[in-house]
Amino acid sequence: MRLVLAAEMREMDRLTIQELGIPGVVLMENAARGATRLFLDHFSPRGGAHVVVLCGPGNNGGDGYVMARYLHEAGLKITVLILSKLTPISGDALTNLDIIRRMNLEIKEVSDPEQWERCRQIMDECHYIIDGILGTGLNSPVRGFYRQVIEEANSFRKPIMAIDIPSGVHADTGQIMGTAIEASLTVTFGFPKPGQLIFPGAGLVGRLASVDIGIPEIIANRIPARVHMMEPIDFAPLSWSEKQDIHKGNRGHLLVLAGSTGKTGAGTLTALGALRAGAGLVTAGVPRSLNPILENKLTEAMTVPLPETPEGSLSLAAEKEIERLMEGKTALAIGPGISTHEETASLIRHVIKQCPLPMVIDADGLNALSGEMGSLAHCKGRVVLTPHPGEMGRLTKMTTEAIQADRIGIATRFAGEHGCCLVLKGARTLVAEPEGRIYINPTGNPALSSGGSGDVLTGFIGGFLARRWPLVKAALGGVYLHGIAADLLAEEMGETGVLAGELHGMLPGIMNSLSRGRWPLKSLPPHEAIRGLL
Repeated sequence: MRLVLAAEMREMDRLTIQELGIPGVVLMENAARGATRLFLDHFSPRGGAHVVVLCGPGNNGGDGYVMARYLHEAGLKITVLILSKLTPISGDALTNLDIIRRMNLEIKEVSDPEQWERCRQIMDECHYIIDGILGTGLNSPVRGFYRQVIEEANSFRKPIMAIDIPSGVHADTGQIMGTAIEASLTVTFGFPKPGQLIFPGAGLVGRLASVDIGIPEIIANRIPARVHMMEPIDFAPLSWSEKQDIHKGNRGHLLVLAGSTGKTGAGTLTALGALRAGAGLVTAGVPRSLNPILENKLTEAMTVPLPETPEGSLSLAAEKEIERLMEGKTALAIGPGISTHEETASLIRHVIKQCPLPMVIDADGLNALSGEMGSLAHCKGRVVLTPHPGEMGRLTKMTTEAIQADRIGIATRFAGEHGCCLVLKGARTLVAEPEGRIYINPTGNPALSSGGSGDVLTGFIGGFLARRWPLVKAALGGVYLHGIAADLLAEEMGETGVLAGELHGMLPGIMNSLSRGRWPLKSLPPHEAIRGLL
């Protein structure tokens, strides 16, 4: 599902108005009429309920004026609070302000703290608030009077509907620009915005619904689609097309290099994840002393003992054996629990440089690349990297806070600069293609915040790579299905205490449901929820 950045949406509006001649006032009317319908459907207000519409001086406020008109016609009591002097209001917003003036709606100019204080009783006694203060163009922190209004509007604990985006949320990054409205419902216009799906902004959106405001497809298609929300259609057909006359060799063979003393579980979870993803064969290459443990843990996978360091991690002496093991394999997964031992890190870099296979690199495999990104530049195969924000910080020499402040921008640039597919993990995991497209994953929940869940994800992606899925499709499928597995477990067990190893068993059933056109969860698919179909 397509998402748009704020600048892209502005350009669509401009082209629609200037080149096609559809007046901006028509787009505003379409937007607010749709938003009104969704407000009434979502809140089901009783007749005569009091709605306060908070309007800034721009087009976001103009949408609020149109909503005020429609809600008045629906039998609700409306008070419009204009949070500025009236002189800056112009264009389509002024046109619609003049209309509600002539309808004698209650309108108050509230441009300073003293005037706002006189409206406290109105705010306290109303039933609903509509936020039309700031729109998607916000790119600096909210300060002064607007900050006071937003914080106090939240403090009244009334149901709030945000017009287009909660005021104070950055439309592109999801960052809170000083403070932000806490909405129960957000109605966005044209296309959803990334900041509505990326945390922390996603946590303030409430239910998200979109309204078609009349941007013609011919205009939308002129703006390259760079940001997307993942959907099953992005990858699932690859698993539906298999013939009946196949055998394990047709489903590929994954080599897993993982594990060290005390971390045999990482290799186990990765190998099992690949098998559940449908890989026909999985071979785990592990430190020699750990091989008996892995043989006991992995009934369905093969294991190979490899030379090790005195500390029980893979040693440089394993390089030639690993090169031999790569023969006949269709993909490589490297890194989970493999340790940060200096010799092991050197081995990892050598393997990455020489490996001709598509590979997924995780955990200590990523740590081995920190400060040594040249290894990736000389890599012969195609690569998926799966860092969490801390690992991403080490790869880029940035703080975790800086990574989280611009997840989309940083992931997009990194994938382009290094020619890799990047999976930036976390709440709303991102998948960035080297060509510049990026996907936001809407599945998953805090059940994934337990040790080993990342190893399972590496296994899922590795399994799909082994099955010869294209690099990005394997990453999309692994991330999306990993999240659904957690969502399904959370429906049954809650979000606390779910074990990483419990994710494996969910995957075949989920893929079977999707192949039959059934949604595996009790809730509607996220893309349908966003389109306002709840």
